[in-house]
Amino acid sequence: MRSSLRPARRAAAVLLRPTRTLNNSFLQQSRPYSSSSSVNPTEICHFSALASSWWEPHGPSRPLHLMNPLRHDFIRLCYNSPTPPSTFLDVGCGGGIFAESAARLPTTTKTTAIDPSTTILSIARQHAKKDPSLFNKLNYINSSIETLQHPKVDVVSCFEVVEHVDYPSEFLDKLGEFVRPGGWLVMSTIARTWTSWFTTNLVAEDILGMVPKGTHDWNKYINEHELRAYFEKRPEKWGEIKVMGVVFVPGCGWKEVKGSEKIGNYFLGVQRIA
Repeated sequence: MRSSLRPARRAAAVLLRPTRTLNNSFLQQSRPYSSSSSVNPTEICHFSALASSWWEPHGPSRPLHLMNPLRHDFIRLCYNSPTPPSTFLDVGCGGGIFAESAARLPTTTKTTAIDPSTTILSIARQHAKKDPSLFNKLNYINSSIETLQHPKVDVVSCFEVVEHVDYPSEFLDKLGEFVRPGGWLVMSTIARTWTSWFTTNLVAEDILGMVPKGTHDWNKYINEHELRAYFEKRPEKWGEIKVMGVVFVPGCGWKEVKGSEKIGNYFLGVQRIA
């Protein structure tokens, strides 16, 4: 009986919690002088514990597997050019679901994928060895974005990561350093709304168990208008912004739903102009 009441108690606790406002949003967060990384050790421990099941299509990472085709659809939407992107940097690559698929594209010459977890990268490297075609096209590096040394690329991708880092504003600053002029920074994250808390925290984690408990911290979700404001305040660096809202439909997977970026999961891409 007690265990059955836990989701309800959690719901009550969150509903009584004050909503974060722009005054203390990620745009105003600053890094303590003693800190040198956006990596959150608790988040790393959580995802490292899931490493062995990363490539199980019906395991805890199933939502990521199902979302991967939409990632490529969104990049094609952003990179509307006769010449498709040839170089990728995938930040927070996890077990390599997107990194492998990007490296397999016939127009890709090089994909670099980074993650701060040695445990997860071990799984990623083992899986990549199963496909000899990836040998010269995919490189995994155990690194945070702050310590990475790498040339600029056509596409920097950061999928389902920004809501798990500390000091996301400074994290975005670093991501931008690796996008060549004319290239795109593309990411996916979750809006901070009561709807997203209900679907991702209460239903997906507590009730259905589709996602391991502790995967999401609603307070770290970032609204689409907050991300948009971050890039619009830097017009000397960033230009066109594209957004695509997506919704998980049981039995069908992820589907694009116009306007849903305001309430839940969404993709956002922005072009580097200088």
